[in-house]
Amino acid sequence: MTLNVASYLMGIPPGNTNPDKPKIIVNFIEGVWKSGDTGEIVCDYNIVDADVAVIQGFVHPGSKTLKHLELRKKVIEQQNARGKRSIIVDSNLFLYADPKQQHQYLRFSYDGVFPNTGEYCNNDPDTGRWPLISKKLGITLKDWTTRGKHILICCQRDGGWSMAGEPLMPWLVRTIGTVRKHSDRKILVRFHPGDKKQLQHKRMMARYRLNNVIISHSESILEDFEKAHCVINHNSSPAVAAVIEGIPAFVLDPVNSQAKSVSHHNLEHIENIQHFDRNLWIHQMAQMHWSLDELKDGTAWRHLRKWAKK
Repeated sequence: MTLNVASYLMGIPPGNTNPDKPKIIVNFIEGVWKSGDTGEIVCDYNIVDADVAVIQGFVHPGSKTLKHLELRKKVIEQQNARGKRSIIVDSNLFLYADPKQQHQYLRFSYDGVFPNTGEYCNNDPDTGRWPLISKKLGITLKDWTTRGKHILICCQRDGGWSMAGEPLMPWLVRTIGTVRKHSDRKILVRFHPGDKKQLQHKRMMARYRLNNVIISHSESILEDFEKAHCVINHNSSPAVAAVIEGIPAFVLDPVNSQAKSVSHHNLEHIENIQHFDRNLWIHQMAQMHWSLDELKDGTAWRHLRKWAKK
């Protein structure tokens, strides 16, 4: 049965300067055509009838009232109302190893972007994808480290949607306080490089004068990973990066974390680290990622279309 796919160009922010974002929309439809299905690149704000809609980026409760976000929201709502599906293109969980996106991998899921809301089509992963991505990005699943010294807290954007709008600083101070109940190790705090309030947060931390707590000024997260006993994160990609690099992770919002199955969830265990089996997990992480070339030649769509019907 032929499927019809609509890919929405105007869901991209109007001030976008990244040439890869329009390629996501265009390449996806080229891949649909090459796979024998029908597809349309929607270049206005109208919503068309389709078996599957494709949008770059997500929209969350409390989003600003901006035209491109309103379009994303309406696309998802109308697809749901019709009993049909939406593919959401989200950030690359391997980005720490490919900061300039030379290999242009992105993450694809149906209908949501969290493990408990999205379908990532990866329950039975192709075991050939991780070796492929591993080779292209020059990363391997490193042995668990047991010689780390400091505790690294990787912050997320202040009030960002992945933190459900929770302010960063109360979360950070509360987390440090909990750590101190169970460990006296040095704590290194890494603020999100994309947080516009980063300088403000650093100044506020200086006022707290917390004992044996320092702020990271490293550009690369890999520098902060060096000699880390563990990494603490709310629910975002640093936990994934840490686990790949063999550093134990603690995720404090496990329900929404892609590292849930291979991380600790309770800081009480910070001095009693468990090492998880990561074999299935890493293949599942690889299966949810596709490159722009794989969109264009139809490889990605031929996999994703198996889940196109609810």
